[in-house]
Amino acid sequence: MNKLYTTILLILLLIGSTKTTSAQGNNFIVISGTVLGQDDKLPLPGVTVTIKNTVSGTSTNSAGLFELRTRAKFPFTLVISSVGFQTQEFLIENADSKLNIELVTQTQLGREVVVTASRVEESILKSPVAIEKLDIRAIRESPAPSFYDALENVKGVQMTTSSITFKVPNTRGFNIPNNFRFVQLVDGVDMQAGTLGVPLGNAIGPTELDIASVEITPGAASALYGMNAINGMANLITKSPFLYQGLSVYQKSGLNHLGGTGRELSNLSETAIRYAKAFNNKFAFKVNLSYMRGTDWVSDTRTNQNPNNLNTANPSFPELNADADNPAYDAWNKYGDDNGSNAVTLTGLSIPGRTGNQSIIVRRTGYFEKDVVQPTVDNLKFDAALHYRFGDHAELSYGYRFGKLDGLFQRGNKIQMDNVNVQNHKLELKGANYFIKSYLSVENTGDSYNIKPLVDNLDITSGGTNAVWGAKYRTALQNALNNGTPLAEALRVGRAAADASRVEPGTAAFNALKSQIIKINNWDHGAVIPGAPATGGAFLTQRSRTYHTDAQWDLSEKVKIFDLLIGADARVYEVIPDGNNFVDFSRPIADRTTPLADGSFGNNVYYKKFGSFAQVTKTFLVIN
Repeated sequence: MNKLYTTILLILLLIGSTKTTSAQGNNFIVISGTVLGQDDKLPLPGVTVTIKNTVSGTSTNSAGLFELRTRAKFPFTLVISSVGFQTQEFLIENADSKLNIELVTQTQLGREVVVTASRVEESILKSPVAIEKLDIRAIRESPAPSFYDALENVKGVQMTTSSITFKVPNTRGFNIPNNFRFVQLVDGVDMQAGTLGVPLGNAIGPTELDIASVEITPGAASALYGMNAINGMANLITKSPFLYQGLSVYQKSGLNHLGGTGRELSNLSETAIRYAKAFNNKFAFKVNLSYMRGTDWVSDTRTNQNPNNLNTANPSFPELNADADNPAYDAWNKYGDDNGSNAVTLTGLSIPGRTGNQSIIVRRTGYFEKDVVQPTVDNLKFDAALHYRFGDHAELSYGYRFGKLDGLFQRGNKIQMDNVNVQNHKLELKGANYFIKSYLSVENTGDSYNIKPLVDNLDITSGGTNAVWGAKYRTALQNALNNGTPLAEALRVGRAAADASRVEPGTAAFNALKSQIIKINNWDHGAVIPGAPATGGAFLTQRSRTYHTDAQWDLSEKVKIFDLLIGADARVYEVIPDGNNFVDFSRPIADRTTPLADGSFGNNVYYKKFGSFAQVTKTFLVIN
């Protein structure tokens, strides 16, 4: 893989060098001017000034002044644009005059330019597919805590909030926490973690200070973006350091728990900073840093999922209909009391008033979710980018993005995320009508653990296997029945006896056993699987890498008679076996959960994906 990236880098530099050489004979010219609002004649800061059909551009300062250095040959066209104003074009034939430009305000409806629908800039009204856009002004004016929350107000979008740090946009009715087929891109980089299988857009993506716009395709986008976009996609476009310079800071604070909900009064705060600087319209950089901290909500619903009238309970014993009397009680936010691996049938019981041997289904006691998770959530994000322009027609950039997060994530069951970190490296060369980019995403789940095996192994270690626990329960239950105790009360006596050695939440013994289990990678328990750890484990170790390269070339100017866009991409997933979710099947079954000398659990597995597309936009024919 290192050779591949070295080769790509050399190709990019050669292309850039070619572009630079062609401009060596030209001297820099400087175009300057002032941009005002036509209505109030006041200077407009942050107005974008670009040379049409090139990558060259700048923006106005706080006084509405701009200065653009270029090697472009006269005549050329300047494009002046800003959110809320009509875009204007000016033909520049010489460098003698200083420009004084007045922009006219306009309604935004139908005026937006989007790039996601056809992978090239076009009016939103000419887009071949439905697309929704949030620009800087819409994001700034939204009452939502963050622009990720603001996406929920976009037509056709539903937001699933698995935790404070996991917000998953959904479209086309797929309102699920694991919407694997909804793609989140940030400047063309897929934000989905390779093995976690979740989009990490708000956990590692840009801050609100660095967002230029958000474009959402609520329908299938797989023709141009691959099968993972069959449920839709969100494209987050960040600010260019050439166009948006200076220092920006924000601090947000609020309360997300007011007490009386199982958590004490707590606040939610986020701090972000952005700094960008350009030098002579040639070199630019930007840096973003943000930190968010809060307390997640409490999952403590105790509604019974298994009332006694169901066959998975004890419908033939109507005296157990009350939830307090139901031995097969299964609370919503409780683990270890499920029907899959935690139901025990007590057989051969002699119950007064009934003839013959009787059977009763009971569930392990388990632990409430609030007792085994950490509610404190934090999210640290950092990204930086370097940009260099080879004349007016090519720009080379390198971007690095890092995100570290804690919190909870709902999958098949809940995952406690602890010190999860994800990194992205991106190298891109782009021109007015082409780009080639390559990126690497690295995932590490840190000290995370899986709630389900944690609770199961707490039960087995401190209370015995289902067989041992059930035997203790049955003996105490039968003795209580023999002594004339009513059935419902006798069942409570039996449970107390079976749970006598169970570690109780909040005690030192509970905390010590929990700490031991969450540090062990093998989820099997030695009392159930010979050779497994004596206490079992719950550690979630998932490390993966995603290698991706794609290129695109717009040939519309060369073809003339129709718009033609071609492209290709290649992706490699490197999945590292963890012995639990991902297993190296080349190893013997008995050895698959045993780490090798280097600490891994087998040979890495590579999954490759290749694709290409050609799009003729006048007939909307797409080949993939």
